[in-house]
Amino acid sequence: MTKENVLIIAIQKHFVADEQIHYSLKELVSLTNTAKGNVKHTILQKREHPHPALYMGKGKLEEIQELIENDNIDLVIANDELTATQMRNLQKYLEVRVIDRSQLILDIFAQRAYTKEGKLQVELAQYQYMLPRLHGQGQHLSRLGGGIGTRGPGETKLESDRRHINRRINEIKRQLETVVNQRDQYRKRRKRNKVTQIAIVGYTNAGKSTLFNRLTQSDSLEEDQLFATLDPMSRQLKFPSGFQAIITDTVGFMQDLPTALIAAFRSTLEEVKEADFIYHVVDSTHPDKEQHQQTVLRLLSDLEVDHLPILTIYNKNDKLRENFIPFSQPSLKMSALNQLDRLRLLKETEKLLINHWDFYKKIVQASDGKLLQSLLQQTIIHEETFDSEKEVYIVQGYAPNEHSLFYD
Repeated sequence: MTKENVLIIAIQKHFVADEQIHYSLKELVSLTNTAKGNVKHTILQKREHPHPALYMGKGKLEEIQELIENDNIDLVIANDELTATQMRNLQKYLEVRVIDRSQLILDIFAQRAYTKEGKLQVELAQYQYMLPRLHGQGQHLSRLGGGIGTRGPGETKLESDRRHINRRINEIKRQLETVVNQRDQYRKRRKRNKVTQIAIVGYTNAGKSTLFNRLTQSDSLEEDQLFATLDPMSRQLKFPSGFQAIITDTVGFMQDLPTALIAAFRSTLEEVKEADFIYHVVDSTHPDKEQHQQTVLRLLSDLEVDHLPILTIYNKNDKLRENFIPFSQPSLKMSALNQLDRLRLLKETEKLLINHWDFYKKIVQASDGKLLQSLLQQTIIHEETFDSEKEVYIVQGYAPNEHSLFYD
């Protein structure tokens, strides 16, 4: 597939620091690369606020026009979300396709969705994003011939039937409700079976899927690209003590995610809401790691799960060239690729779980192998002795405070 030549445009408002805009643009370039685009130029203009009709000043747009002609630019991507008016005027003025950061992210999600749920959520987000912009894109959408920002419903004549789009949105919501109910059933079953659940969260490309795969000997998609994982995947995780948990890999978080996308993917992130413990993976080599970490913590707060115990994992330690002081505690510096580091992580997790769990002492008949096995898998056993006279096991350990053994 031939890569499209892309020109990126951005506004730096007076209150935005140089470093902040630099990382934002670097991220947009990475997103464009992920969408198989070839960034030829990045044009930045300092303004109090974007031009209401054209996003940028006319002088800057003339400069951009020249670059478009000289370098055969196929697509212009704006760093901010454009209004319908700005998009329509820019396309008319520059005579090339224009999309914004939100459309680009939606496009990547359209490429990356593999399950029925993922595809439905992307389609819903794209329709919700497009609906208020139909007036701005009408003429242009009817002649789209493919390329970045056109996957999914963008390929149809969206402007022709607003009622059809609203009907489709309602239909998708109904289908998603069914999928969400099924997911709820799975979660309730896991709760009934007293299974501890761990969710892996983090900024996109922090190494969540690599950690998930190495811990579970699994095959979740693992790439050095943004949003490599879209659909959540759960697997069983066994700890050194014999204790077992369910661990879930989730979609990567990001600053300035399209509002429609956050709403549509709320059910995907529901897995995090059901977790008992969170691994927050941070790319320790990224220069903007502190900002990434704050973005994730803000989203966890929005999901109302910031009260859960969190272990911050500063990943990619093997590539780190400098030392740093962790921003959060408890934390662990490690590499997901290092087996000894992964063992340290599991032992540290057991220690932290014990801090949040209650101590128990249980006498188990030697003949009750089923109970012994469930204690081994569902709790963290601290000590186990056998009384040969009474033919019983005396088991001491730690378990979640709502565990049924406390109510026997």
